Amino acid sequence: MQKLKSLVVLVTVIGFVMGFSSSVFAADENAGISKININTATIEELAQLKGVGEKIAESIVKYREEIGLFKSVADLEQVKGIGPKILSDNADRLTI
Repeated sequence: MQKLKSLVVLVTVIGFVMGFSSSVFAADENAGISKININTATIEELAQLKGVGEKIAESIVKYREEIGLFKSVADLEQVKGIGPKILSDNADRLTI
């Protein structure tokens, strides 16, 4: 009976450690992703986004200069050439 209790404790500890370590690895994967502030980013920085080339990056900066700062990341859809796909592809990288 004592061996069974020890085995249960061991399996529980291993499960806990495995669960914790996978969440740490997931955090490490996102740690290397730098956020891009759409209100301050340069054309070069914006062009690094998936689906955003230099022309769309220029449009974002032009929109910012003419209309004003973005109040939310979703406001990017007001810029010609930006749609839901670009927003979802870059959701983890965009900030205001």
